[in-house]
Amino acid sequence: MIGITSYGAYVPSWRIKRETISGAGQGERSVGNFDEDTLTMAVSATIRSLAGVERKDIDGLLFASTTFPYKEKQNATIVAAASDLRKDIFTMDIANSLRAGTCGLKMASDMVKSGSVRSAVVVASDSRVGAPGSTFEHSCGDGAAAVCIGGDEVVAEIEGSHSLYNEMVDVWRSDEDKYIRSWDERFIQSLGYNQTVYEAVSALLKRHSLEPKDIQKAAIYAPDQRRLEELAVRLGFNPKLQVQNPMISVIGNTGSASPLMLLIAALEEAKPGDRVLCTGYGDGCDVILFRVTDNIEKIKGRSGLRKFLESKRYVKDYVTYLEWKGIVRRERGPGKPAQEVSLTALRRDWHEVIRFYGSQCKSCGTIQYPPQRVCTSCHAIDQFEEIRLSDKNGKVFTFSVDHISDPLDVPMILAVVDFDGGGRAVLTMTDHSARETKVGMPVEMSFRKLFMNDGLHNYFWKCVPSRMK
Repeated sequence: MIGITSYGAYVPSWRIKRETISGAGQGERSVGNFDEDTLTMAVSATIRSLAGVERKDIDGLLFASTTFPYKEKQNATIVAAASDLRKDIFTMDIANSLRAGTCGLKMASDMVKSGSVRSAVVVASDSRVGAPGSTFEHSCGDGAAAVCIGGDEVVAEIEGSHSLYNEMVDVWRSDEDKYIRSWDERFIQSLGYNQTVYEAVSALLKRHSLEPKDIQKAAIYAPDQRRLEELAVRLGFNPKLQVQNPMISVIGNTGSASPLMLLIAALEEAKPGDRVLCTGYGDGCDVILFRVTDNIEKIKGRSGLRKFLESKRYVKDYVTYLEWKGIVRRERGPGKPAQEVSLTALRRDWHEVIRFYGSQCKSCGTIQYPPQRVCTSCHAIDQFEEIRLSDKNGKVFTFSVDHISDPLDVPMILAVVDFDGGGRAVLTMTDHSARETKVGMPVEMSFRKLFMNDGLHNYFWKCVPSRMK
């Protein structure tokens, strides 16, 4: 039996109402903070999918996206390192297609089936940008989802799949484009999305001798609500009962991450024996059929989507959104000069910078960050072992507020965090305002982008208010 053994999702804290964008429109969409990108969201989703999973058993990580930070440097290696996976695993970027996430699911299941890996993580993340004033600016959203594929303790068995390609130009973005482009909507709908997904889903149901009524939930990628409802009716599904809510009105279209996010949302409500379809679209279609097992009850309540949808803050104005997306730069007065990345130092300290490792004294158990040679408690020398801090929660011991910082982060909150179980670190706090910060408030760790210089993205760990209360 091969299928999903665990899952995790991530939606940024921030939302922008569509009426804030253009003065009209209903609902809202998710927006990554200025220090978030596709990679940081992927790390958050991956770590959540690894809750209760032995990291040593993961043999591969497949990272799917259309908006990778790097075009010539593997992004999956950074996600694997920040998630504290073994070095001797297979890593891969799957790019340039909105169905990259479902391609990753198919590839991971084939890898497990062939025996080349015992289990693999598939993470899909996207942060697509629509041109100001375009429909994509309203419809796109930011988010990530990750699933572990393996053969033990399977919660949703893969019963089958079907894929087809359809070479046509409907939605695209060249290597020189910042914004998404598209062709005529009626052309896209009739010859692209509707027809392609209909053919793929119908073929899979026929192959497995199933009727639409045999599917309890269909998690179908959708560019918008109307197109999904039209397709569902054509397929014979009840749009209200059988089709997973695409969440267009609350987070938007999350691109390659959307099929996996919808699949996780469906699994959060699924019962043993349910059949769930996961469908990805982009120059073709992938359809994967899952059968939920009794093990689903063991992982319910983990980091799915529900709590992320409930935990949110609103971007105060449209210009702030444009700044976060790198479209405009607002002059805010004096700030700190541009920083440089020391690649030598980054390589030397990657365990503490990327993996976020501290050191724990073997003699007395004291935890320190950054790692030190001499224990501050018992003064033992070189008697330390590494300890992972990235998945630990903590509380704010004290904090300060800096009004001369990065123009995008004024005022900047610098917090001293006491970790649950011991240890202390000085970290920047994000996704929070200074006036709401309190001593003793619970926080969790979040992988974020500090700055970009000379084409290099510099990442580090920050603390954020706990969202999993």
